[in-house]
Amino acid sequence: MYLQRIMKKYADMGSKKTNPNKPNFKSEDRGQISVFGPLSSVLCSRMSEITCLWQLQFMAHSGTIHPVNRGRVSLAEMPDRKFQINEILGVKSMKRCSLLAILITMLGVCSVRADWPQYLGPNRNATSDEKGLLRSWPAEGPKVLWTFDLGPGFGGAAISKGKVYLLDRVAGKQDVLRCIDLTNGKELWSFAYNAKGRLPHQGSRSTPAIDGDYIYTCGSFGDVYCFDGRTHKPIWKKNVWKDHGGGKLPNWGICQNPLIYGDLLILASQTKEAGIVAYDKTNGRLRWASQALPGKVSYVTPVIVNIDGQDQLVMITATTRRERGGRSAPAGGWGDKPDDGIDGVILGMDIKDGKTLWTYKGWQGRIPIHNITALGDGRIFISGGYMAGSAMFKVQRNDGRYVVEELYTTQDFGTHVHPAVLYKGHLYGHCTTNSRRDGMACMSVDGKLKWKTGRSPVFDKGGFILADDLILSVDGTDGILYIIEPNPQGFKKLASADLLDTKECWGPLALDDGKLLIRDQKQIKCVAVR
Repeated sequence: MYLQRIMKKYADMGSKKTNPNKPNFKSEDRGQISVFGPLSSVLCSRMSEITCLWQLQFMAHSGTIHPVNRGRVSLAEMPDRKFQINEILGVKSMKRCSLLAILITMLGVCSVRADWPQYLGPNRNATSDEKGLLRSWPAEGPKVLWTFDLGPGFGGAAISKGKVYLLDRVAGKQDVLRCIDLTNGKELWSFAYNAKGRLPHQGSRSTPAIDGDYIYTCGSFGDVYCFDGRTHKPIWKKNVWKDHGGGKLPNWGICQNPLIYGDLLILASQTKEAGIVAYDKTNGRLRWASQALPGKVSYVTPVIVNIDGQDQLVMITATTRRERGGRSAPAGGWGDKPDDGIDGVILGMDIKDGKTLWTYKGWQGRIPIHNITALGDGRIFISGGYMAGSAMFKVQRNDGRYVVEELYTTQDFGTHVHPAVLYKGHLYGHCTTNSRRDGMACMSVDGKLKWKTGRSPVFDKGGFILADDLILSVDGTDGILYIIEPNPQGFKKLASADLLDTKECWGPLALDDGKLLIRDQKQIKCVAVR
């Protein structure tokens, strides 16, 4: 029982900056790791140097070895610490640390919880490391564990330590942060604040971000809050639009998903006074504000991309150029008749101060909603609805400056609301828009279209997650949930179930501990997918 208590205590502790795979972990922190990281990492079959620290913590607190430094332990100490564990376990190699795994398995805690702490998951790419997902469902569909009533909206859920956080909206009156028990769907607490006004497509727009005990939200009228999850009260608040000279709101309001990077909270203000803003996440103090962005206001949240070893912010703005045949005009007009429209831009920015490092204008979108899909090696894929199509370009450093090379553009693939996911050299996304019914599409990374479902199924703006070699996807038109095997040879449906009740099921999905969260315009449901 003592061992069980020790394991439970440290398994429940927050990771904060202890896990270098988390998005709030800065590259400069990789040299020193706090020993109070999540215990579940001892299950790795190959013990990394960081996992070694977590195993040391477990052994120290169970009395197996002397306690390690309770402050910070440098990776330089690893050889001696590894020797200690080798002696204790009686193994010759760090590759054979089965004793701890056996103990943990016997105690029934061998499943690793990854959490879904922000928009599009741990790495903000709609991809999960969860395994053991179901490949089929009974005739009646998967088990719905619980249903929770919501106001209309499109905001997604964030999950941490078995709690679901979602920014709900009372139409025309208030934003409401709700905390729900992931296990049973009971509301644990909520906090409402006044945010009067109405927008087309009423309701929530964004997904909270969770950092330890703190929850960050951004409402559709620009209200930014930091909440303490222990007291259920706000610590600080700002307005990302009004505070920076914003006038009339964009047509569909503010659609920002808070981004945590180190000690910064980053959002796109997109006013005449500030393009991107970074707040001190602890107190809300403005750390930096970039210059106003070229182009018009978009509905895009900045994303972090590592290019040549440097973490950068990537942002997209909109064009006002007229269309021809339904397509957004390319940068510089159509060539034969230049117009007086404004070019949008994709730009990379220094995450430390917001200064622009590079720009790309080869792709133009009138209403950009999601951000890019990073493919590695400096390659960036951008796609959009309203006939904007897609583009692939590469950013690399050359003689002290960044150079952008366009690799291709195409009209064969154009995701509307959610960014494409990458799987084994192919991109998958929902490409139905108001003007085209392409359904789900698959395209190779070199721009060759493999297939599209068209109207059957239409997959109109629904969310999707890549996990365990599967795509879990909601058709945004009719609320049907699908299990899909991603395969460039053709669309392969493994199972489907009609689970949602309304149209416009456009919110992003969330997955944690085998539980999938999906929503429509009146509820959120928790579905067992493992």
